[in-house]
Amino acid sequence: MKRQCLFQQTRLQLAAWYAGVMGCILGLCGFGVYQTVAHAYRETVDQALESVAIALQGSLVPILQHPKQLRQVAQQLSLKLCQPECSSHSALSTRQISIGVAPISYYLRLSRYPNVPVAIAGLSLDQLPLTSNKVRWLTLKTSSGESFRQVSLPLQAENQTWGYLQVGRSLIDLDQHLDALLFTMLMGFPVALVIIGGSSWWLAGLAMQPIYRSYQQMGQFTANAAHELRTPIAAMQATIEATLIQSSVDLPESSFIITLKRQTLRLSQLVKDLLLLARLEQQETVNYAACCLNDLVDDLIEELAFLSVAAQVTLKAQVQASEPVEVWGNAVQVYRLVSNLIDNAIRSTPAGGSVIVSLDQSENAAIVEVRDTGIGIAPEDQRYLFDRFYRVQPDRSLQTGGSGLGLPIAQGIVQAHQGSIEVQSQLGQGSRFIVRLPLFYP
Repeated sequence: MKRQCLFQQTRLQLAAWYAGVMGCILGLCGFGVYQTVAHAYRETVDQALESVAIALQGSLVPILQHPKQLRQVAQQLSLKLCQPECSSHSALSTRQISIGVAPISYYLRLSRYPNVPVAIAGLSLDQLPLTSNKVRWLTLKTSSGESFRQVSLPLQAENQTWGYLQVGRSLIDLDQHLDALLFTMLMGFPVALVIIGGSSWWLAGLAMQPIYRSYQQMGQFTANAAHELRTPIAAMQATIEATLIQSSVDLPESSFIITLKRQTLRLSQLVKDLLLLARLEQQETVNYAACCLNDLVDDLIEELAFLSVAAQVTLKAQVQASEPVEVWGNAVQVYRLVSNLIDNAIRSTPAGGSVIVSLDQSENAAIVEVRDTGIGIAPEDQRYLFDRFYRVQPDRSLQTGGSGLGLPIAQGIVQAHQGSIEVQSQLGQGSRFIVRLPLFYP
């Protein structure tokens, strides 16, 4: 179960990264496409508007000094001549200017220098005031919010600047096209993201398969090696015991054999720990029954009292639950879980410190907390605490700890019992290991 959970989390993280990266790329590509299409639309509009303005400029320049011809052209283009001035409230022709183009709203302004309107069509001055000709291209908005693109061209008469011509066209069609494109892209992006997410999950599964097989082989090898080592280690222990019993062994040789016996016992314990980890990974729920944590904590306080006395550390229990706290699980494994936490706390606490084992319960969980006043654990080490063979202190002496399998075994037992374990620690201020196990309801 632990292995499955680990690989599912890794697969989910890979899929999330794949989907996130592809989503960002897709979003950037969509933004680029939108900007490219919008730029192409604007360029097309500007080119068409400039062509219309140049054509009108070419038609107006020869007749600027002939008022009668100008009046005829004004009638053809639905222009209102400003005589003497263009009133913003005057009735203007609302027809579109017939200039041989698509039926799009245009407006036209003919002005003399410095800024005197001569003729206008399409929009009244109160809708869109007359602007200066200093800027060739402008994007303007009417009071109703409609956007117009305007181009200003100078008008020459008898080698002198007579005035300027302003031609504008509505951008409502451009805005509608861009809004439709944006809507399509926004609606299509979630669909594409879902497809990318599914593909990422599938690809992450394919990528994880070789790693999963290697992990299975490594775990199987560890279990098989530990199992095979039990027999020769047991034979070595029996031989050492028999040798010590023989009266013919003198004292110096006995000291060597005692050292060998101690190291053999340590190796035997290491093999047992590896086998236990292998069983925990396989989620072998054997011998599960109701387990009373009150009795378990009392037994451990009594059993580990000698270790705390030797380390000059105060060890005590605080049972805060008013009723017996029971969990469903393997009593031996739960005993080993709490024992490992207390043993680690005693070993990491200097002389004169204290270790407190608290027992409480919430609505659905039993809470076992082991708190010490020891050296604490650095934040960079906390993420590796539950890795196999990892030790905060680099030495491997019996005084400061065992092989580095205590906390991985504790985590494996907690996960096998559908619980959780967390650590809270600061350097120089001690550590707190909090275990939560589901309560047993008869």
